[in-house]
Amino acid sequence: MAFHSNVVNSQPTSIAQYNVSSSSDWSTNLCDCCDDCGICLCATFIPCILGCNVAQNSGESCCLPFLPGAMIALRTSIRTQYRIDGSVCNDWLIMACCPLCGLCQMAREQKTRGSTV
Repeated sequence: MAFHSNVVNSQPTSIAQYNVSSSSDWSTNLCDCCDDCGICLCATFIPCILGCNVAQNSGESCCLPFLPGAMIALRTSIRTQYRIDGSVCNDWLIMACCPLCGLCQMAREQKTRGSTV
């Protein structure tokens, strides 16, 4: 009867390499609302429609903008998806203090990066 030992005598030598792409900034500033008059007008008069559109372009439900705090999460998700520098705290401040400008910035970013608005 042979006895086989499962003792590890050495550690693996290969190292996993991760492809980390560099982070970036938003393509437009927060207060550049007039850079896209269509988005600006939509946010001014029917922000719920623009919010639904931004949510759907991110693969989320159209009802997302109607949930408390969800636009902060959506902004964080968009920032993460496009590897944009920032923090959840900054996302909270923007969406709490100037939500329409934040919504416009998210819509412009999606439009710039290829999602339809």
